[in-house]
Amino acid sequence: MFHVLLVEDNPGDVLLMKEVFRHSQRQVQLHVAQDGEQAMDFVRKTAQWRDAPTPDLILMDLNLPRYDGWEVLRSIKASPVLCRIPVVVLTTSAAPRDVLLSYDLHANSFVTKPVDFDQFIEIMRNIETFWLSTSLLPTNL
Repeated sequence: MFHVLLVEDNPGDVLLMKEVFRHSQRQVQLHVAQDGEQAMDFVRKTAQWRDAPTPDLILMDLNLPRYDGWEVLRSIKASPVLCRIPVVVLTTSAAPRDVLLSYDLHANSFVTKPVDFDQFIEIMRNIETFWLSTSLLPTNL
């Protein structure tokens, strides 16, 4: 079983992600945090997520309420306990500044969300295949 934390405040994108993982060839449990504060509570196992699993992968938008994606990324990658969790920035932006800052903060990947539904599904399947089948994840060692 793979645990994926989706950090996303757009209900439409959350619904699309749930559909992608529902039809997955792999056993994936998708957990959703709707803002940066919830994401940090989830990975730190605080508040309502005391019993949360450690995610195998985090998919995160940058434009979030409370803490933005960069703050979350900075906190995760600065933690000796959390820094090994792969974080894929999945956002509408393709701005060079956003890409560079994400990698400066040690994002493992930066993906721009396509507007086209079929392209979105294809990209999500590629992310799933790479991170959950091809890559060796630290949580599975």
